[in-house]
Amino acid sequence: MAYSEEQLTMIFDRTDGHCHICGRRLCFSNYGRPQRKGAWEIEHSNARCNGGSNRPCNLYPAHISCNREKGTKTTRTARGWNGLTKAPPSRSRKEQVHSDNVWGWGIAGAISGAALGGPGGAFLGALLGAMVGDGTKVE
Repeated sequence: MAYSEEQLTMIFDRTDGHCHICGRRLCFSNYGRPQRKGAWEIEHSNARCNGGSNRPCNLYPAHISCNREKGTKTTRTARGWNGLTKAPPSRSRKEQVHSDNVWGWGIAGAISGAALGGPGGAFLGALLGAMVGDGTKVE
């Protein structure tokens, strides 16, 4: 099946440009070029021969070698070979987790600070908590 540039971009971005089987980086411009570093192709999480479809929710980017090695095995099995349990998150998901961490740590710091030092402690705790949350970036 031929894919448009828009479809390739959408699939590539699902994992922020990482192979969903091994987690290593892919190179967008090396789609379908097996001799190039970061070469990738579209992998069907549930293989078509096992009833999988061409629906977007079943399509992931994968190194050509990872996809060929996986064959018709389950995605869970193939990711397990690389110590992964799920696909790498998209960039928007990484940003959402980071934002949630900043807010969560900030709130926890404010509550702790208020309990220890009143309103001033709440402010200082919120500031420190947000700084801790900001340091919890998802790779």
